[in-house]
Amino acid sequence: MKRPRPVVALYPGSFDPITHGHEDLARRALGVADRLIVAVAHNSTHDKHGLFTIQERVALIEEVFKDEERIEVKSFQGLLVDFAKAERAPLVVRGLRAVSDFEYELQMAQMNQELWPEIETIFLVPDVRYSFLSASLVREVARLGGDVSSLVSGPVLRQVKKKLKRK
Repeated sequence: MKRPRPVVALYPGSFDPITHGHEDLARRALGVADRLIVAVAHNSTHDKHGLFTIQERVALIEEVFKDEERIEVKSFQGLLVDFAKAERAPLVVRGLRAVSDFEYELQMAQMNQELWPEIETIFLVPDVRYSFLSASLVREVARLGGDVSSLVSGPVLRQVKKKLKRK
């Protein structure tokens, strides 16, 4: 019997900053994938006011997952399907926090499939503790002086505080 090739999945996003919700989904995605590429997007379909550069995000995510050899971090530009083809990663992992996320994510999944029929998208729901959590909320609360220590890992918290002190 021929052994199937390893399943490589992409977990794309802006991750600005990576939150405990992102971490939860990435680690749980390893239940269905042999290897996961956390794909940090240079371009976003949303108008966002970023906190970290792409290089800083990649470094933070690498620090967060330094204990997990099956998770790799890369940045990409352009279409996700082109990056997925180049990485031989036909599986995309996306998180759904609420029903409001579903419509947008469904459209993206269907467009990706139109562009590359071999691509599949799986949706994971975060642990209930993180169902409200988004990077934009973390940025906003941190910018306004709120405590985000329960929402991000230690290395991320230190960098958020350091970054906001400069501004």
